[in-house]
Amino acid sequence: MTDGVESELELLERHIIILKVVIRNGPIGIMRMSEETGIPNHRVRYSLRVLEHENLIIPSTSGAVATDEARKYIMGFESVITRLTEKMNDIKNIKQ
Repeated sequence: MTDGVESELELLERHIIILKVVIRNGPIGIMRMSEETGIPNHRVRYSLRVLEHENLIIPSTSGAVATDEARKYIMGFESVITRLTEKMNDIKNIKQ
């Protein structure tokens, strides 16, 4: 029952790692991103597609570039993590 949640969190973690690399180093290509993060090329490519679909990055001839929305998203991400942590603590504390 929790396998799906765990895999989604791992996927989210990868997307955030890739997004932060693009914000910090953009424009940046897939190969360099893979080298810097240790994430395989095909997974970097998938994360970039997801981030582009969410309008957090845009492709360029030099590589991926972060949008203004990306910076706003990262700034608001801490509150999302706080809410998720609270929800997980609620679940942890459910009495039988």
